[in-house]
Amino acid sequence: MERDAAVVWHGFTQMAAYSGTAPLVIDRAEGRELIDADGRRYLDAISSLWVNTLGHRVPELDAALVAQAGKVAHSTMLGNGNTVVVELAEALAPVVPVDDPHFLFAADGAVAVEQALKIAFQYWVNRRVDGRTRFLALGDAYHGDTIGSLSLGDGGVFSAVFDPLCFPVVRTPGYADPGWVDKACAAIETHGEELAAVVIEPLVQGASGMLCASASDVGRLGEVCRQAGTLLICDEVATGFGRTGSLFASEQCGVRPDLMCVGKGITGGYLAMSATVASGEVFGAFLGADLGPETFYHGHSYGGNALAAAVALEHLRLIQAWDVLGNVRARADQLASLLGERVAGRPEVREVRQRGLMVGIELAPPSPGLRWGRRVCAGAVSRGVLLRPLGDVVVLMPPLTITVEEIVQVVDALDGGLDDLADPAWASST
Repeated sequence: MERDAAVVWHGFTQMAAYSGTAPLVIDRAEGRELIDADGRRYLDAISSLWVNTLGHRVPELDAALVAQAGKVAHSTMLGNGNTVVVELAEALAPVVPVDDPHFLFAADGAVAVEQALKIAFQYWVNRRVDGRTRFLALGDAYHGDTIGSLSLGDGGVFSAVFDPLCFPVVRTPGYADPGWVDKACAAIETHGEELAAVVIEPLVQGASGMLCASASDVGRLGEVCRQAGTLLICDEVATGFGRTGSLFASEQCGVRPDLMCVGKGITGGYLAMSATVASGEVFGAFLGADLGPETFYHGHSYGGNALAAAVALEHLRLIQAWDVLGNVRARADQLASLLGERVAGRPEVREVRQRGLMVGIELAPPSPGLRWGRRVCAGAVSRGVLLRPLGDVVVLMPPLTITVEEIVQVVDALDGGLDDLADPAWASST
């Protein structure tokens, strides 16, 4: 830890306090467990920040990585192709809820969103339509930390310092407001002719504390976008690849977005990869003369990395071969039942929110500054289960292959962490 603090700058971390927060330094992993430098084991119940799907050191994914390394690790996709990237796009095309999809690969979810913003903006320019330059985004939204994605987000205190760099958006309430969809639809009708796109996280606003919407409300928003002729961008970086019980959350909503952003779980947590998926209608607006103005002049050095593509291709095959979505639905039901029995009714808990294996347990501290979220997660870690809070919301995001016994282990650790709040030593500390 001392060596770490001397040379590494951790994201979303106050480095002056880092050494005093008992951070884990992970050395290796087996299955769904992480093993720290001292040999202690932790069930990875946050999927290494929501990216791991099938567990760590999956033999089939390891083999796909090694096999591709024997061919080529990376070759540029700027004006050239790569066989395994083509194969991945072909495998994704029939399963993404986008009509006639085309894939622009990148390495990070925020960049996938950034690409979608630029595509949506230039789409209208290429179509010779004036005035469609604004975006509608929801309250409590989080879409990443690049300037464009940060502009879409409703980050509050954590991103306020960057407000002068961001562009304004049309902002309507997020999923915590029961009338969110009415207000969003009304804004689309009011601002429709100036909107380039509406951007949402379908079903779950993850980073805001697992705020949940109904599938029917999301579907209604999508229909209003269609009627208004406004592009719909679905940010499925967090919800994609099985987290909510379907391969993509948009499927449950009956929505087929014009642009979709995917990342996190695309490679099962092995390598950095993301993609912006464009419908054929959107893609067609960028076809024109070589080096002409319709061209999308955007790309990244490691976009479409061959190693990542090989793992992503095998990962997609395993999701289908192992009936991973069936396990997600079964374990989600089990988790909901256990949380209802042992957690939801506790006085320390304000609300439990869940879609599939995306869960947020909002705590009810009696006064501000008690850091209950951090304390409960520390208690879980001491019991061998890695959790991470979002303020006073404890997030459960286990791998999609989690077992019956491991679900019980997670709830046991969470229950114990809640018990720790009654410890006088903790209760008096701020």
